[in-house]
Amino acid sequence: MLERRRRPRATAGAEPEPVPTARATLARAAPLPSPSEASAWLDGLREDRGGLRREADEAVAALNSLLRAHRACAADPYARDVSVEHALRARVGYGSGDHVAEGRVEEAVEVPREAPRESRQDRLSPQERLAAVLGGRVGLLACEELVLRARADLDAGRHREAALQARIALEAALAELDPAAAGVGELGGRRAAIGQAANEALAGEPGERSRTAVEEAVALLERALRRRRLADVRDDV
Repeated sequence: MLERRRRPRATAGAEPEPVPTARATLARAAPLPSPSEASAWLDGLREDRGGLRREADEAVAALNSLLRAHRACAADPYARDVSVEHALRARVGYGSGDHVAEGRVEEAVEVPREAPRESRQDRLSPQERLAAVLGGRVGLLACEELVLRARADLDAGRHREAALQARIALEAALAELDPAAAGVGELGGRRAAIGQAANEALAGEPGERSRTAVEEAVALLERALRRRRLADVRDDV
């Protein structure tokens, strides 16, 4: 039996659907002693930009731990980590228990976004390279995505995952990058230390020495890939 398909109906002047947003409120387990002390604490953060940022970063770390648990429990690979820079607004403040439970505060300070220190070339090269990738003139490497995942795990304090991710990222980079390129030779010398860190991660939390090795290796990978990205842009000109 043949079914007649409905033709899509044209709409004139349709408004775009509103973008859904979510709000998360994280409260410290230990309350502040009194409203006056809470106000004084917040006044101190107004003058201490570093302290304000640390408060926000600690809250984001706790939220990302929750999201990690959700990913695993719901088997949802698309529930990703968040950051202060990607938030529409991040605030640090205080309020009573009932108000905070509803996402409301008595007083708050907005956390300013930290502008990365970068050269004009660094600012322009992602756009230029994206154009080259979309135009089919430049290809992406598997190690680029793997290194980003390792960095996200490091920043979130997921040391086991970071060690395992760094191992496969390193092997992919050594297979994909030009051995004669600057910094690539040094990566080969990190194989033993990263392999040890990954083996430790299979059994439990890596030790301090292995954590340091992973951090250093990921930083080297990032520098090597940055050089390659800049070379892609120069070669495409």
